[in-house]
Amino acid sequence: MKIKESASKLFNKSLDYIEIIGNKLPHPATLFALLAVIVAIMSWIGGLLEWQVIHPADGSIIGVKSLLSGDGIRWIYTNVTANFVNFPPLGYVLAVMIGIGVAEGSGLFTAMIRALVTNAPPRLITGSIVLAGIISHLASEAGYVILIPLGMIIFHALGRHPMAGLAAAFCGVSGGFGANFLIGSVDPILAGLSQSAAQIVDPAMTINPAVNFYFMFASAFIIVVLGTIITEKIVEPRLKEYTGDADRVPVDKMNDVEKKALRWAGVSLLVLIVGFVFTIVPENGILRNPVDGGVLHSPFFEGIITGILLFFLVPGIVYGWIVGTIRNDKQMMKHIITSMGTLSTYIVLVFFAAQFVYFFKYSNLGLVVAINGAEFLRNVGMTGIPLIVAFVLLSAFINMFMGSASAKWAIMAPVFIPMFMLLGYHPALTQAAFRIGDSVTNLITPMMSYFALIVAFAQRYDEKYGIGTIISTMLPYTIIFTIFWTLLLIIWMLFGIPVGPDGPLYLD
Repeated sequence: MKIKESASKLFNKSLDYIEIIGNKLPHPATLFALLAVIVAIMSWIGGLLEWQVIHPADGSIIGVKSLLSGDGIRWIYTNVTANFVNFPPLGYVLAVMIGIGVAEGSGLFTAMIRALVTNAPPRLITGSIVLAGIISHLASEAGYVILIPLGMIIFHALGRHPMAGLAAAFCGVSGGFGANFLIGSVDPILAGLSQSAAQIVDPAMTINPAVNFYFMFASAFIIVVLGTIITEKIVEPRLKEYTGDADRVPVDKMNDVEKKALRWAGVSLLVLIVGFVFTIVPENGILRNPVDGGVLHSPFFEGIITGILLFFLVPGIVYGWIVGTIRNDKQMMKHIITSMGTLSTYIVLVFFAAQFVYFFKYSNLGLVVAINGAEFLRNVGMTGIPLIVAFVLLSAFINMFMGSASAKWAIMAPVFIPMFMLLGYHPALTQAAFRIGDSVTNLITPMMSYFALIVAFAQRYDEKYGIGTIISTMLPYTIIFTIFWTLLLIIWMLFGIPVGPDGPLYLD
């Protein structure tokens, strides 16, 4: 008993330290501004000390360029705007949010989630809620704001513990953030950051938003199965019977109009998919590569953002028209504008993140760090599966202190993608490993942006529930997801399976 109490105290003290450290971190935009200043200072030091490396590909000498020299200051002054405008994630996200805004504003996302969880047989409820959480990655806010309280309501209505419903929804929405059956809004962001980082080594390299799709798709099955087992075999038995006095709220089923709208939205999506198939499957397909007839390096994947935009836009319009939430262009534009309005923080963040990334690139510090780091890892024998597993664990650890996936990847990608490229690993593999680590600790870190909201949902059913309640409930998911998801990546590497379209494990 004393050992158990000591372990509990140690665990709680560790959480206190994490919270203190996390609260002391500056705003992400400020963090990127400070990092840009640090890069400028380091480039000046590197220039003075004549830091140089030999490029392993062509044998050329790479020296650090000072950003505080005359040429460097002139470059900064003339490229601040260009850095911002040309930063790949900015355009990707703004374009995709047009389609997401229509789909979300029309009510399509909410209808999809309700249909999934209310029509499932009782024995499949847990798995359906985890699955709905994964699908909600198409618009993550809908998952946090709608699905998590809905999961509690459903479990409570069925006489099960509402915290188990919260856990099932939370593990799908947040713990499985790197898994999905479809391309979501975060994929273009991460791909854009990976592309910018990869171009430090190879200026011609492009990374498409679907580059992790095969691995994401397989991961989604793993998360659904594990999430269901953990909820029903570990979490729910530990919670025992709910003894609170919260009223049971009936879950509203979809009315006939909503069902009709959802069916026709599905038909419109199917028609759209068939249309895309006819542009790439026939040998003379209009979106195949016009030079060699290939698919991977074709207009289809180069312009996949347009496809993702239409993927949300068309069903959203159809659904909105039938239920009455979109009857004219003004209503549609209102939904788009509302969606864009949520991006103000992101746009500010991107401005400073872009400066950091391009400062890093111009100064050659990225190449110098990458080449020296790659050489060090070679010398100590840290390559292959041990290297990738270590990177997963590092990403998971950093995620405890910094909640935003894009903010973390904007810092980590310029260092680790070039370093791993020089060791022979494709950026697609590095990004896939990052996404595992970025997902699994979302469930137990108070730094996750929606963590306070999750606590508030829990306190609706018992005011005694707090941060410790959430963390202790979700910790089994973090541990088991980390083990089995990492094992899946190891199997992927052993069999040499590409992680997505144009996403091989290794560079040529």
